[in-house]
Amino acid sequence: MAIDRILERLLKLHPKLIDLSLSRLKKLLDSLGNPEENLPPIIHVAGTNGKGSTVATLAAIYKSAGYRVHIYTSPHLVRFTERIVVSGSEISKNYLEELLIECEDANNGESITFFEITTAAAMLAFSRNPADLLLLEVGLGGRFDATNVIETPTLSVITPVSMDHQDFLGNTIDEIAFEKAGILKPSVPAIIGPQTNEALNVIKRRALELGSSAYIFGEDWNISPANNQLIFKIGSKSSIVPRPNLLGDHQIQNAGCALASVKLLNDQFPVSPREIDMGLVSINWPARLQKLKEGNLIENLLEDVEIWIDGGHNQDAAKAIASTLRDWRTTSPEISIHMVFGALNNRCPQNFLQYFTNVIDTIRAVDIPGETNALSASEIETAALKCGLKAYPAKGISLAITDIISNSSGKRRILICGSLYLAGAVLRENNYLQD
Repeated sequence: MAIDRILERLLKLHPKLIDLSLSRLKKLLDSLGNPEENLPPIIHVAGTNGKGSTVATLAAIYKSAGYRVHIYTSPHLVRFTERIVVSGSEISKNYLEELLIECEDANNGESITFFEITTAAAMLAFSRNPADLLLLEVGLGGRFDATNVIETPTLSVITPVSMDHQDFLGNTIDEIAFEKAGILKPSVPAIIGPQTNEALNVIKRRALELGSSAYIFGEDWNISPANNQLIFKIGSKSSIVPRPNLLGDHQIQNAGCALASVKLLNDQFPVSPREIDMGLVSINWPARLQKLKEGNLIENLLEDVEIWIDGGHNQDAAKAIASTLRDWRTTSPEISIHMVFGALNNRCPQNFLQYFTNVIDTIRAVDIPGETNALSASEIETAALKCGLKAYPAKGISLAITDIISNSSGKRRILICGSLYLAGAVLRENNYLQD
């Protein structure tokens, strides 16, 4: 396929996959006529966890209100084109191919990272097609992330900050929060999600230096569950909204970040209470505690077996997933819970798996198909055993599922997790990317 060959070429333009800088991309954008200066109003979203879910929630709400929305997210699960949504529709392969070739020609063989040059292609698409809003998700960090070439977004959003990608962002919460706060801009308002005290102090200080009005969770806005609904408060106003159709208490916080953004921008982009409700119950964000309902992996399963996937890969994600699994234990104690786990080799699997002791019944360790930078099943098995888990290696996703079913009985839930790349492999093997 032509687009795959182009993407392979672009991967070779820089010796490192990640090399945080803005200078190379700015030079390329200059050659392309500065498309980043001709974009619709931008909501720029950074954070360690929840930024993708926040973007998905914003997209669903604004779509319900009839707005045309561009979206840029990463990484993708199955198709590279998932990353770029133009006026509400996933970019076509042919159009993306044209844009990538244009960027490749303009770059003229100069050193540039894969994410930088593909971000340039996205900027071209967004600048050439009309939309009311652009939802722009940071790739990594914030301060030197390629998306931060934009100078004046309409709103900045920082979702919860925690330890992740220390090789690039720093070894303390303070350092990582400083990188995330790099998306804050002078006089541009910001929505700040739930944070540790250390992260919040850094973000507040940076906002004050820039004259950015920060609307902070727990101070300026709040969201909390009330039976099967949520109570959202911002300033002196409160409203009752439905729970988002994304599972987990952490998704309530992400919905709060999106709602605070919508309310803050309501004069510029009016959204009615009914449109907010419609958006919250129609969010589409695969691989976030997603139950597989159709596809190859489940078409022959017994009715008493469920398969779920989640792409969370750091400690805060593990805590959130474990919390949901404990809720499952409480509400449905008759259902056994099993895990299929794979991870990249820049992760410490024990840091993730430690939260599942006494939560899951068994775990199957797998390699991530097609990923040379993945931990081996035996390495994961060793880590799981150290966490006190009943762990077994398996040669692939399907065989892991078969092994669990063969060695258990009754109602069972199988959660496949540990990496977005593993979640993507599951969706490819399942051959059904649910809408």
